[in-house]
Amino acid sequence: MHNTSLGFQFWIWLCVITDGPGRNPPSFTIRTSIMYSESGELEAPPDARSPLLPRKRISPPSEPAQSNLVDGTSQVYLDGSQQIGPETAGGKKLHYLLYISHFLSTWNSRLFEFGAILFVTSIYTGTLLPTSAYALIRTAAAILFSPSIGKYIDSGNRLRVVRQSIVMQRCAVAVSCIGFWILMKGILDTPGLKVTILGILTFLACIEKLGSVMNTVAVERDWVLVVAESTTLELKVLNSQMRRIDLFCKLMGPLAIALVNGISTQLAIMACLALSVMSVGIEYWAIARVYYNVSSLQINPRMSNSARINPAGAEQTTLGSLSFYYHHPAFAASFSLSILYFTVLSFAGQMVAYLLTVGYDSPRIGTVRTLSVLFEMSATWIAPKVMARIGPLRAAMWFINWQIICLLIGTSLFWHASQPLVGASFLICAVVASRIGLWGFDLSVQIIIQEEVESNYRGTFSSVEASFQNIFELGSYIMTMIFARPEQFRYPVLMSSVAVLVAGILNGHRCQPELHEYNLESVFSFDEVFQVEITMD
Repeated sequence: MHNTSLGFQFWIWLCVITDGPGRNPPSFTIRTSIMYSESGELEAPPDARSPLLPRKRISPPSEPAQSNLVDGTSQVYLDGSQQIGPETAGGKKLHYLLYISHFLSTWNSRLFEFGAILFVTSIYTGTLLPTSAYALIRTAAAILFSPSIGKYIDSGNRLRVVRQSIVMQRCAVAVSCIGFWILMKGILDTPGLKVTILGILTFLACIEKLGSVMNTVAVERDWVLVVAESTTLELKVLNSQMRRIDLFCKLMGPLAIALVNGISTQLAIMACLALSVMSVGIEYWAIARVYYNVSSLQINPRMSNSARINPAGAEQTTLGSLSFYYHHPAFAASFSLSILYFTVLSFAGQMVAYLLTVGYDSPRIGTVRTLSVLFEMSATWIAPKVMARIGPLRAAMWFINWQIICLLIGTSLFWHASQPLVGASFLICAVVASRIGLWGFDLSVQIIIQEEVESNYRGTFSSVEASFQNIFELGSYIMTMIFARPEQFRYPVLMSSVAVLVAGILNGHRCQPELHEYNLESVFSFDEVFQVEITMD
């Protein structure tokens, strides 16, 4: 028999091989070349991959087509699915341990951040100077030293870094509470000693803030991605759950310490101290369990990527970190997110103070703030579904555009309102509605950064981003210091809306090439791609 061999190589999105009736099946030799991203997901090769395409996480079917294809620890299936290693068996439990550690860290940080302001205000009555200096120096420390923190995260052992951040935070809070209690009791009531103690407390606040930055960057930008790769839970789902924890602590932490402080400031100080001391052991244990059960976390990113060419500008200096951040493909999305911190259009101190001056009372403000958090929480369910459908880049554009539309409408109505109370009501509605866009954009950018930033430079990139966020947040306070009168609040409102518009333009400019490159059909396609060579005998 004359044998004819036909060899061809092609790219397919879905390969289904069927045989007609009455025919003997041909003999196939199939060579699959499965492309992996840095995170370990199946993906198309570089020329066929688009960050606009939705990332479909993989759920394991019942029977593997081939086992132990990836370093002897993975199972890869012909339908494009993959399940990684032994960690998946206890994946759900690991997620809970990660959530517990993150909740305790975030809760204590939010509790102390708001409580410390209340404590300083109660101790130094009749002046805002100590409170302002305390908050200003704390923010300045985060701006100046976050890049160094990032480089330490990239170079250090993952478990050691997170545990050190836990110890930094808890020790700083514990000693600070003792100092606040001494000042409240008037044990050292001489002016010179009070100033010295306040200086020590301010230094401890800087340590706590840097520990918080270290923990947030390490866990949210590195650990979450590695754990998602090593288990069956989608990265988008894991990010969303972490963000829900953040939002819950953001609302309930300040509320809880404020209620206790309303009863007694000394009781609030002791409660803050007790929670910090009791939680440190649980945090320490939970994060270690996650580390030792996910083998990928035990690999130093620097060591595993030592053979790579370092990204341009990633030298171990502050200027090198800034250059690396600026020239990185994820810069536009990250910097757009940072710009959003330049705002008074949130239910934080500046806007709450304005609402009180125009006639809103505390119960109404509390109700509105709770409604705002509900909208924010809804974004953590909406965003993963949108990203699964259209991809993180396009989702980021949709969410930021929604925020722009809401705030521009609200700002316009606020400027042209006949009465301040009516204008404030319009502004409240716009801000509440815009929260879906804000946190949807935040989650989309989180995915973009996690997927695009090299694993051995995640700390450097994210810590520079944290510095810019603190710079813009500081700018928002300076803005309200310049326009301090209630009737001038319209100018900070306008500048905040313009900042959101600038962020949207910057993010859109970054996404424009990808949006033109791919049509609508490709956007709704999956990006698992196999290179298949079939030889028919």
